[in-house]
Amino acid sequence: MQELLQSLLVGASLLLIAEGILPFLAPKIWRDIMTKAIASSDLNLRILGAVSMFLGLVLLYFIRS
Repeated sequence: MQELLQSLLVGASLLLIAEGILPFLAPKIWRDIMTKAIASSDLNLRILGAVSMFLGLVLLYFIRS
């Protein structure tokens, strides 16, 4: 159980680092992307979220096997 918690915390940490790169390096581009995301429909955002989760699961499968 301890190993699972540690792995989840490492994953969350890496996610925060990855998400912070673009706003740190190119805040104008990040702001433009966020503006477009806010203007997108719920369906488009759901599709993007589903594709992102699927790719994450596939990547996790290959890493763990």
